[in-house]
Amino acid sequence: MGKLVINSYEEFEEFVGRELGTSDYHKITQEQINKFADATLDYQWIHVDEERAKKEGPFGATIAHGYLSVSLLAYLWYQVIEVNNVAMLVNYGIESMRFGQAVVVNSEVRIVTKLKAITNLRGIAKTEVEVVLEIKGSKKNALKGVIVFLYQFK
Repeated sequence: MGKLVINSYEEFEEFVGRELGTSDYHKITQEQINKFADATLDYQWIHVDEERAKKEGPFGATIAHGYLSVSLLAYLWYQVIEVNNVAMLVNYGIESMRFGQAVVVNSEVRIVTKLKAITNLRGIAKTEVEVVLEIKGSKKNALKGVIVFLYQFK
């Protein structure tokens, strides 16, 4: 399935309460986890010490940082949707985000998205998008929440 293409506020509004789409799977590697640790200075052993995580960790391997999973939302979002005729886009917030399960190294994740609401704020479209980060082969999700974007259409 290709990207959903939105060209106006009115087109976006048609999707309230409906699924917008699903991203491709993305494999989370140890290299990505290590680079995230470098970027955030979060070197907790459960993320970066492969040997210790195998021996002492509850998952038998390292796991991705929770915030690494959150940071992938934008990348995966752009696989789902293309919003045209936009003068400005702002990542406005995250609401009610909950982590459901750790993402073990080399797991594949994807998002399933649904437009929860859209509001016209004096010409700015405030979109509330429910996202579920699924882990391939797992019944439990990595996370679920609502991400909020502001789109200023031309």
